[in-house]
Amino acid sequence: MDLTAAYGFRMDWIVSFVAVARHGGFSAAGKAVYRGQSRISEHVADLERALGVQLFDRTAHPARLTPEGRALVPQAEEIIRLVQNLSAGGEVRFGAYPSAATWLFPQVVRRLPGNVRLLLVEGPSVDLESALVRGDIDLAIRPVHPLVTDESLVHEVLWREPLTAVFPENHPLAGNESVSLVQLAELQLISIGESDGPRQFESHLAFASKGLSPKSAFRTNQPQTLLSLVRHNLGVGVTNELAVTTANLTGVRLVPIHDAGVERQVALFTHQARPRTPALETVIAAVRQVTE
Repeated sequence: MDLTAAYGFRMDWIVSFVAVARHGGFSAAGKAVYRGQSRISEHVADLERALGVQLFDRTAHPARLTPEGRALVPQAEEIIRLVQNLSAGGEVRFGAYPSAATWLFPQVVRRLPGNVRLLLVEGPSVDLESALVRGDIDLAIRPVHPLVTDESLVHEVLWREPLTAVFPENHPLAGNESVSLVQLAELQLISIGESDGPRQFESHLAFASKGLSPKSAFRTNQPQTLLSLVRHNLGVGVTNELAVTTANLTGVRLVPIHDAGVERQVALFTHQARPRTPALETVIAAVRQVTE
């Protein structure tokens, strides 16, 4: 076998060729792999010269694969797959809101092979959306609400959890088996969310569904902060169950809300236009193992 023949080809030529074939045009391919359209065209032209064949009919709009191009696509895709498998390790930037990071992240790390490294990026749900759109993180674990605004993000629901009320241990309702939204609406509340952010969090949706609009004395995304405020008798908390069951419950009592009618849905979000590396696929598989 003459291995020196491989020196005449570059991997980015093959990647650009497959991107054009998959996405139906040079412009769409450039957006998909974050390269300029002119660079994609150069790569494909270089590959055509090296092979001595025309791969696309450029007189058509959009450009169409020639018979030679169609024959090359599965071979080029196999080359990319083999190269990706050789580099299956790598770093994955794992975005998560605080309580999900507390519970989920350590369990995912323990399931990963040694050649995959996780970088934890914690933040509020709305910030995780922005980070994923910018490419600052590779995946985001965040609630479905508030709804994302960027259509390039896709998600799969991992788990559901109920809302719960958090009382100071000396509160008259702290010993109840459950409480209602009407009872809570009459109290000074501490809820999840940003102080100036959208009121699309599950607790706000639950009250709105009953025609209630209680005023939040405080809003926070940090479970420990919410618990501390409750512990100091500054209000009654309303939040998702995971947020508080992973935290220090000294001095507070959790009471179910029997008519909340709303559950928190937590999902794994990715960017549909970005290719999933083998390392990212490995991390996603680990997340599913923990949450299934």
